[in-house]
Amino acid sequence: MVFVWFVSAAVLTVFTARKLSLYADVISEKTAMGGMVVGTILLAGATSLPEVTTSFSAVMIDNIDIAIGNMLGSNLFNVFILGALDFYYRKRRLFHLASSNHKYTASLGFVLMMLVTLALLVRMDYAIVGIGLDSLLIAAVYIVGMAIIRKLPAPSLSHEETADVEETDGDRESISVGHAFAGFTVSALIILGTGTLLSITGDDIAVITGLGSSFVGSFLIAATTSLPEGVSVLAALRLKNVNLAVGAILGSNMLNMLILALSDVVYRQGSLLADGSGSHALSAIGGMFLVFVVIWSFMRKQSPSILVYSIPSLVIIVGYFLVQYMIFTS
Repeated sequence: MVFVWFVSAAVLTVFTARKLSLYADVISEKTAMGGMVVGTILLAGATSLPEVTTSFSAVMIDNIDIAIGNMLGSNLFNVFILGALDFYYRKRRLFHLASSNHKYTASLGFVLMMLVTLALLVRMDYAIVGIGLDSLLIAAVYIVGMAIIRKLPAPSLSHEETADVEETDGDRESISVGHAFAGFTVSALIILGTGTLLSITGDDIAVITGLGSSFVGSFLIAATTSLPEGVSVLAALRLKNVNLAVGAILGSNMLNMLILALSDVVYRQGSLLADGSGSHALSAIGGMFLVFVVIWSFMRKQSPSILVYSIPSLVIIVGYFLVQYMIFTS
């Protein structure tokens, strides 16, 4: 029965994510916010809600490895989604179509993952008012980094300039801004509710299968709670909004590290990262490598051929499965 509840929660999450992307696209098109801002903040925040409830619930049921593995595994899966879709649409060269400003959000995500990696390796078990010093540092870097990114010049590419991927969804033309915000909020709340169910059933699956909380958290639950990002990104591409799609993935990765830090507030037995399994360092280091490849993709010049252009995406796809294999065997 636990598997039925797990699959049901996953299906509902995926269905709702498509609506989220449609409403986010309307907001980005009919307001002055733009695809990059809406993707990085609104859509990334909404699709990260399952990670919030999953990690907080996992900490509350005293399974911190599910919480940590979920966050780091979600980052891995998010970058895998970006690499896989970029390879599928390789003739369109999505990294060249998207605004180069995305490299800043990718870089902030890289720095945050580096701090998490150091925390897992050094294991500095020092807390302030019950919150690990490492978690406080991660949260501070996120806040400062986002403040700097918000002051950057607006993206040079408009929504129309990126519109060369799939046919547009005609439904959005009849949706008003007010309707879009209302629909976006309701959809986000539905996704929020499914996160807790995914966490509880995922913990049971870890016990039933004997796979262990670290692997289940970094692969099974992480992949499931990242499905909203995957569906939203695909829907955004079909709506011809590349900046919305890329912003959702990179914004979600940054938020995941903040959520991991905030999970330490719920954990009252010391430093969350210091008490977690050492095997999570593999996920963190692997995530850093994949994000580095994304940064490289944004910074390189126009590729002379489709084959050369596709190299980073292939590296991301192969790297993702290699990291998951290493986590499983560890």
